[in-house]
Amino acid sequence: MGGAAMTTTVITGIGELVTNDPARAEQGGLLGLLTDAAVVVEGSHVAWVGPAADAPAADVQVDAGGRAVIPGFVDSHSHLVFAGDRSAEFEARMTGQPYTAGGIRRTVARTRAATDEQLTSHVARLVAEMRAQGTTSVEIKSGYGLSVHDEARSLAVARQFTDETTFLGAHVVPADTTSEDYVALVTGPMLAAAAPHARWIDVFCEDGAFDVDQARAILQAGTDSGLRGRLHANQLTYGGGVRLACELGLVAVDHCTYLSDADVAALASSGTIATLLPGVEFSTRHPYPDARGLLDAGVRVALASDCNPGSCFTSSMALCIALAVREMRMSPAEALHAATATGAAALDRDDVGVLAPGKAADLVLLDAPSYVHLAYRPGVPLVAGVWQAGRPVVHSSR
Repeated sequence: MGGAAMTTTVITGIGELVTNDPARAEQGGLLGLLTDAAVVVEGSHVAWVGPAADAPAADVQVDAGGRAVIPGFVDSHSHLVFAGDRSAEFEARMTGQPYTAGGIRRTVARTRAATDEQLTSHVARLVAEMRAQGTTSVEIKSGYGLSVHDEARSLAVARQFTDETTFLGAHVVPADTTSEDYVALVTGPMLAAAAPHARWIDVFCEDGAFDVDQARAILQAGTDSGLRGRLHANQLTYGGGVRLACELGLVAVDHCTYLSDADVAALASSGTIATLLPGVEFSTRHPYPDARGLLDAGVRVALASDCNPGSCFTSSMALCIALAVREMRMSPAEALHAATATGAAALDRDDVGVLAPGKAADLVLLDAPSYVHLAYRPGVPLVAGVWQAGRPVVHSSR
């Protein structure tokens, strides 16, 4: 006997639909735009996309009321497993003290002291906060444990909320050890404990954290354990991290604030995605990355929040889009694409960030006629509804 047919839902009355479907690029540009559109959802996936006049019959009909609909945001860089608060550090930074990586150790102490239940509750709150703002896919890193036990449990907590979990034991070197001994720990017992809970391995390749040779060794150990490589690089100064990412063929390298011409050329030729995190520059008063120069050079660019308690405590991808448009000279279309389809590509995913048949039914209804309002109306809560895996999970009261 066959199973029961899945319920189908047609969302009609979509004034402007962002599909990100390359098959629609000729008519709809980078975003594959459709006007007066409809989407049919079956189970957890999109079954049909097209003009509303051609929409097939469905079991349930939902009227979008002329709103714009976009794919759910894909936030490919976040640090949500932590305890404590660093608002005092932010205040000090805003009154003239420079940002350094040292604050990470303060968060480590508080995270180690927290219970599993406290960490889980905190991550749940932040993920819900993200979802209410349109984020339907999120990557979550460890990195505030820095011990075998605490890194493994941080990843176990993160895995309750996403499959995109990243082992970042190589965040900073704890004060009670040497860098050589700590790299041995990260590539040995800590990796063994963390790997069952992670898909990715990451390194903070930066002055004051880990150098290029250490990063290479850590990433190689992760690869040998079945993890995919990611990298924080060139956030605080020029260095070799971006070119290391390109040499190793990593799918993405994150921050990319300080880039030489050689770095840009390496990104363009390797295909490694530059994931830019403009919330960090907003929160630290560092110069913004040159997104315009990267795009003009043929580099693929993603946007992510880098939500963390120290250098950028925002969960808003819409804010990142507005900053990218205003401060980094991306077009509204480029910024939205970077926060959805290219963010998905930075996680080596093609099932999210796109609204097309067979893709995940992760979509956001905006209280606006166009996606452009994400940058045009910065700071305004425009999300009228969120669907995740085919189900409405956020409803606006408006």
